[in-house]
Amino acid sequence: MNRVFQDIYENAVEFARTFGAFQLFFLRLIRHSPGMFVGRFNVIVMQVYNAGALSLVIVMVCGFFVGAVLALQAYSNMARFNAEDWTGVAAAFALVKELGPVMTAILFAGRAGTALTSEIGLMKATDQLSAMEMMAVNPVKRVLVPRFLGGVIAMPLLAAVFSAIGMFGAHLVGVELFQVDVGSFWQQIQLTVRMQDVNEGIIKSVVFGIAASLIAVWEGYNTVPTAEGVGRATTRTVVITAITILVFDFMITAAMI
Repeated sequence: MNRVFQDIYENAVEFARTFGAFQLFFLRLIRHSPGMFVGRFNVIVMQVYNAGALSLVIVMVCGFFVGAVLALQAYSNMARFNAEDWTGVAAAFALVKELGPVMTAILFAGRAGTALTSEIGLMKATDQLSAMEMMAVNPVKRVLVPRFLGGVIAMPLLAAVFSAIGMFGAHLVGVELFQVDVGSFWQQIQLTVRMQDVNEGIIKSVVFGIAASLIAVWEGYNTVPTAEGVGRATTRTVVITAITILVFDFMITAAMI
């Protein structure tokens, strides 16, 4: 029994130590972030391209089919109450407030987050980060901050693209397939979806972008410098990011309500 309590205590201490180091790491990134927009803005643009533009295809494809599925479900349920014109409203609320930011963040973690982790982890495994420190170059400022900011900026843009393409898919299913009146379809959306709903989606996408990018660079920077360690860090990035996104989604939704 004493051994069980000792293990619990050791795990709790290790969690507290890791969480504290994680917070200090985040503060280091924030401290170096303002200067990057002045001195190395072109590097941030390149990282936005790597994290955002290279993820556009998967985001657009998934967004289209998610919007189409939402329209199918919404129409089948609204038809029970003779409210087919509200198909677009149901799809719009789901995309703008929930599925747009959440699905985009999970896709971002699976594509861009793993790329960031593996890239930084490989740099550590090949002693590139250690070489920077020996040359008095701060690897956090030189390597991690541009990648972190690129992910934070790219995430809200990808979420907006996901929601827009999702509404296009919902339009094709609702208007073209089920013959919902196109005027009623979009008019109901304009009358019902408020700016507050859009702002909720924007806030979520920004928070998810910070969380996903931070976890990715943290796992890459603290990976065990071996091939196996990089693989495990990449896996942890996806798992931890997905859990964190869902937890934050609940918290933000509860706060907004």
